[in-house]
Amino acid sequence: MSGFIVRIVQTRGDSFQIGLETGEVLRNSPNLHVLSSITKQEIDISEMQSIFSTFAPHLLDELEGLAEGFGISSKRAATLFSGYDMPKTEAMGCSSLLTKEYYVRNYDFSPDLYDGVFSLIQPNQAFASAGYNLQVLGRHDGVNEKGLVAGLHFVSNDRYQKGVSPWTTIRMVLDTCSSLEEAVAMLKEIPHSACYNFSLGDRLGHMAEVEASPDEVMVRYGESFLSCVNHFQDEQMKSKNRPSIVGSQERNKHLLSLKDKKWSHQHMFEHFKRKDSPMFFTDYEDLFGTLHTFSYSYQESRILTTIAGCRDVIDLNLQDWVNGEDIPKEELIGYIKRTEKS
Repeated sequence: MSGFIVRIVQTRGDSFQIGLETGEVLRNSPNLHVLSSITKQEIDISEMQSIFSTFAPHLLDELEGLAEGFGISSKRAATLFSGYDMPKTEAMGCSSLLTKEYYVRNYDFSPDLYDGVFSLIQPNQAFASAGYNLQVLGRHDGVNEKGLVAGLHFVSNDRYQKGVSPWTTIRMVLDTCSSLEEAVAMLKEIPHSACYNFSLGDRLGHMAEVEASPDEVMVRYGESFLSCVNHFQDEQMKSKNRPSIVGSQERNKHLLSLKDKKWSHQHMFEHFKRKDSPMFFTDYEDLFGTLHTFSYSYQESRILTTIAGCRDVIDLNLQDWVNGEDIPKEELIGYIKRTEKS
């Protein structure tokens, strides 16, 4: 068994200050080395700034704060953390289930390419939110103070182009959108770099899967139940799927089998995080091991989340946090079983 740690970062204030505090916390973590190995040496800063100015201008201030917090140049911070013009990413697994009452999701990948950060932020210029960081600025998944919850799901690199990464897209949605309708509208406009699903739900129980590619975006709505995995399901988008989607289809079949069970938020959260669950995977060496479970109840404004092999659960009322009540936890410690390749 090997351990891994997720830090809990809680910051409030202007976007520059949030970036500064986040950078100071992560300055001595392995993040900088890992990101240096998977990002380009430089990007077109003016192109990135133009896109950010259109969709989430406050994130430019956060990038400046991250630069100071990490002790690097603004140009280097933009290259490392903006999520713009990223090289093609490895396939990752993500499964989400949405009902009118809650959203539950697992993220599956490798701990070697995992930020290991759960952030609660309250920017003066954007909505407060809670979620797991990716490339520091971005988010795997999360929920904002308006009760809008979102997560990303890799599909393929079909028609890959220079554009905004899905994790930066999730961050822009959480920071600036208050409803499913607003999130869908933004996802139709952002220049996507690759093919991803975005699972979305809001406090009114509205839900959708946005199937996004660099050249086309389709929306699949749910009425009372929706599953979202790692392949496009809209007939118009299926040609963009990877050649083999058997694993994604099997996960989707299991999710659909849960539709009539009417489980509570707590029960579904437990089902996703259990090691013996059909939704929990341990193939970490091949980039498909469960790293965290994230969930949110709309009526209770309740987040339940944990990481693989961790006895502790973050159980918090997001509105209480927005009103100033920090949580006492500083980290989650998880354990995973890794197998040596022969």
